[in-house]
Amino acid sequence: MIKVIHSQCRRPELGDKFSSRHGQKGVCGIIVPQEDMPFSQQGIVPDLIMNPHGYPSRMTVGKLMELLSSKTGAMSGRLVSSTAFAGEQVETISNEIMQHGFNFLGKDILIHGATGEAMTAYIYFGPLYYQKLKHMVLDKMHARGRGPKSALTRQPTEGRAREGGLRLGEMERDCLIAYGVSNLINERLMISSDQFMIEVCAKCGLMGYNGYCDYCRSSEAVSNIAIPYACKLLFQELQSMSIVPRFTVESQGADTAPKRFTTHKLDPDDIF
Repeated sequence: MIKVIHSQCRRPELGDKFSSRHGQKGVCGIIVPQEDMPFSQQGIVPDLIMNPHGYPSRMTVGKLMELLSSKTGAMSGRLVSSTAFAGEQVETISNEIMQHGFNFLGKDILIHGATGEAMTAYIYFGPLYYQKLKHMVLDKMHARGRGPKSALTRQPTEGRAREGGLRLGEMERDCLIAYGVSNLINERLMISSDQFMIEVCAKCGLMGYNGYCDYCRSSEAVSNIAIPYACKLLFQELQSMSIVPRFTVESQGADTAPKRFTTHKLDPDDIF
């Protein structure tokens, strides 16, 4: 066995994940040319612009302290401990940054790169340590036409490593229901997944086999319908626990289709 480890030099792209040291993680949403980026009065252009709405929910006050401390350390040329609850006091750092001509809150006036006008709001601005996480969009690109299926449920496998399908989850299903596209729901949840043809007796509502109902001992009213294989598996597991789901089918011309099903407790006289 030979193990080969290879490295790639990649540049950040849309969808790549980044994080500060305080758990403020997120993906890159847009890459802007440097001439269109805002810049400070000293001519410093930021490498990254973060949405401030992550602070109220995550409450990462240590990140605010780190930015203020690193700004002070860069101007003073000394090491500043910005450890939350244990480092230097914020008031001391603020007074020191004021001596270098900056706002004591760490905010700066930024100038719009496209218009050249000053922005109407103060921007919390300074150096901060960010790290690029291993979740890159190049490694997560995934699509599937046809592929392997699970042995038990006969549904497409899960996961990119196993050539799995792209899951249409509960929330995506709710969106499709809201749009009223029932044919698309039927296609995604059954036809493209685990459609299975079964034979149903119109008299007793139980599944038959090979055109014959073993419960009614007849082959007069056996119809073919399409249901998900996982649904058929569920019905058979319910039958093994003495709960009998019965189909109620109605004729639709030459073919029949399932309309509804009911469940009954198994009678002692029922024979399968």
